[in-house]
Amino acid sequence: MAQKIIAKTGHLSRFILRLDRLRIPLWLIGLTVFTLIIPPAFDNLYETQQEREAITDTMANPAMTAMLGPGNLENYTLGAMMTHQMLLMTAVIVGLMSILVVARHTRADEEEGRIEMIRSLPVGRLSYLNASLLVIIGTSLILALLVGFGLTALGIESMNLEGSLLYGAALGGTGLVFAGVTAVSAQLSGSSRGTIGLSLAVLLIAYLFRSITDVSNDTLSWLSPLGWVSKTDAYSENHWGPIILMLVLSIILYVLANYLNSIRDLEQGFLPAKSGRRRASRFLQSPLGLALRLQRTGMIAWAIGLFVLGASYGSIFGDLESFIEGNDMYENMLVQVEGISIVEQFLPTLMIVIALIATVPPLMAMNKLRGEEKKGRSDHLLARAVSRIRLMGGYLVLSLVNGFVMLSVSTFGLWAAGAAVMDEGLEFTMVYRAGIVFYPAMIVMIGLAVLLIGCLPKLTQVTWIYLLYSFIVVYLGQMFQFPDWVAQLTPFGHIQKVPIEDASFLTLFILSAIAAVVIMIGFIGFRKRDMESI
Repeated sequence: MAQKIIAKTGHLSRFILRLDRLRIPLWLIGLTVFTLIIPPAFDNLYETQQEREAITDTMANPAMTAMLGPGNLENYTLGAMMTHQMLLMTAVIVGLMSILVVARHTRADEEEGRIEMIRSLPVGRLSYLNASLLVIIGTSLILALLVGFGLTALGIESMNLEGSLLYGAALGGTGLVFAGVTAVSAQLSGSSRGTIGLSLAVLLIAYLFRSITDVSNDTLSWLSPLGWVSKTDAYSENHWGPIILMLVLSIILYVLANYLNSIRDLEQGFLPAKSGRRRASRFLQSPLGLALRLQRTGMIAWAIGLFVLGASYGSIFGDLESFIEGNDMYENMLVQVEGISIVEQFLPTLMIVIALIATVPPLMAMNKLRGEEKKGRSDHLLARAVSRIRLMGGYLVLSLVNGFVMLSVSTFGLWAAGAAVMDEGLEFTMVYRAGIVFYPAMIVMIGLAVLLIGCLPKLTQVTWIYLLYSFIVVYLGQMFQFPDWVAQLTPFGHIQKVPIEDASFLTLFILSAIAAVVIMIGFIGFRKRDMESI
């Protein structure tokens, strides 16, 4: 009986791998390369143990503990530094990877009718769910091995084989846990958006709970899966107990997801769906209103997340001077100007990170148009008295507003938290100018998405590659000493460092003009090309 329930799971696993033949390798390559480039950079910046120990007082700051988790500050070797400053943040990204991969092949495939079609074949009722879990288990295992052996191959003295394998296992274990969280969420929610929303909420709550308890009561942080990541103490004590906890929790979640899937109806969720209005409002009947209705939950979640991100950065302003002094990496990234405080010098660096992350939700909002087209939903709108220009215009307006809101709330969070911890807080107008000056660069990115959707729809993913390139060359470019022209290949590389420098009206106007031209070309292409349903 059990064999019938999971029949053909292996065949379906290969089918899922075929569908994700590009996504999963890109995730693995990106996470592995990102992890492996950091230790050599740390090794060049902190060549002696004395230089590493010089920053331990700053790292003991409660704000840093809340952001990065506790570390072995008594023996702050290069390996301990790597674990303390990078492991938790990378684990959050791995959790996001698992959420997106599992949600795509559980609730999203169910929404599209793929699972109903597959179940008409001689496969088990639970086969597709377990095939999805097998894929993410294999992905997490490969990631753990790539990172573990890759870190060992760097040949850094304090980064031995056991510590490297534990570092990789912590990342792989995080992937397994949040794969289970997503699998359960897919049974509870009746939509893919709800599944991703629930899973991201668990990820965010796990991070915030760990942040609070790491500072106030370290024992309670054992209740958070992300708290287990820091407690591995890779390259120091090398505790494998948290990895066992991750495996146990993953098994429990997988069993629960299978049980819930076995007792629910197809295309239904256990959480009751809220009934909508009997008649749609006039705003909802417009392309803009429909686009907002489809994405409002994601927008609210991103706005909250970016506010928290800005606030977490602003919370370190009170001890920023002691943090910067003696830290060669950040001193190299700052623009030294007389009469400008350390906080004001550091502000442009923080704003670059915030602006790049804040560009993600407006790009998602714009690319949603392509997603609706691929699913054949745009055809229903265009069959009515809705023009293509009006349809794309609705998504563009939503994307532009989305980007403005994300920059504003993150900047406000940064200012509010900074004002709370500083004796003399920064002026809000100065902080807001430092953030909003990136808006024209963000519009160029949105324009690129419009251009690709309108003229080269199969290449819409290029926008994400370009955004990742922007992050590497603009934020890390100074640390790795890239030539200036490398950063100027991205619109973010042309933005002045406010408040150290005055914003150039000419630069902002040129970026806005470029964005307008690119958007216009995208609209023309979208109006003329054939619609696609894949």
